Amino acid sequence: MAPKKPLVIVTRKLPDAIETRMMELFDARLNIDDHPMTKAELTEAVKQADVLVPTVTDRVDAGILAQAGSNLRLIANFGAGVDHIDLASARQRGITVTNTPDVLTEDTADMTMALILAVPRRLAEGERLVRAGRWGGWGPTFMMGHRIWGKRLGIIGMGRIGQAVARRAKGFGLSIHYHNRRRVHPEIEAELEATYWESLDQMLARMDVISVHCPHTPATYHLLSARRLKLLQPHSYVVNTSRGELIDENALTRMLQKREIAGAGLDVFEHEPAVNPKLLELDSVVLLPHLGSATIEGRTDMGEKVLINIKTHIDGHSPPDRVLASML
Repeated sequence: MAPKKPLVIVTRKLPDAIETRMMELFDARLNIDDHPMTKAELTEAVKQADVLVPTVTDRVDAGILAQAGSNLRLIANFGAGVDHIDLASARQRGITVTNTPDVLTEDTADMTMALILAVPRRLAEGERLVRAGRWGGWGPTFMMGHRIWGKRLGIIGMGRIGQAVARRAKGFGLSIHYHNRRRVHPEIEAELEATYWESLDQMLARMDVISVHCPHTPATYHLLSARRLKLLQPHSYVVNTSRGELIDENALTRMLQKREIAGAGLDVFEHEPAVNPKLLELDSVVLLPHLGSATIEGRTDMGEKVLINIKTHIDGHSPPDRVLASML
């Protein structure tokens, strides 16, 4: 008799190739209509599953994990960030948590660079104007923006994505500056011609563009607080493709309304999918629906990592992308 396949419950629709492989390898329960699971549905899932495959839209908190069945031994997250999972509760219950790092670097860096270009040159504003039939033709002072060549880019978080952004930005003539918990290797600094700032406050006050690339943790919540945002120069721009909770969104919105900073490019929001309605009224902001990793290639690579993590765990080995206790 063939061994019983583990029950794997997937909370959102994944790429077809990944779901097909899930069905072949496991007793997979898929989310066919791709609806965000309710708290009750998540609770029922953890009661039944051997493996749960959540995404960033699922809040797997201590209350839900308290209802987990004894057979739940792996949470194989579809995504790199794990701030939506109570890691301490999972560890206490002997549940391994994995993620999908290192496959979204180039996609997220591409999106970041697109926003760095789009906001100063008013691309979204111009596109809306054309679609609305309000363009009256070219004029020498019509919809003037700002060039980015020769400007200073301040990167907050110089990990893989921050470095990938720096490489792209250097090619567009931006001067690279960064703040990080630890200074990067001198060879990387030399390659990127990057200037390190130990003080985030000092860097913020001197940059033309700020790009955020940190994970969301208790320590980074509102890293760009109202006080820090006030340090920015009136001509500066803020770009965030990381996590919305890193920026005090209400404070940012007030400053944009008062034109205390020039603009922002936001792919993530503090309370997404809800977006501050006052942001929607501003032409100085480019707003995207969390598209940073939304490429076919990237999402398929994420799924492949989930499959490998599950299969390795079931085979009795330590999954390659286990989220370690040191990340708590």
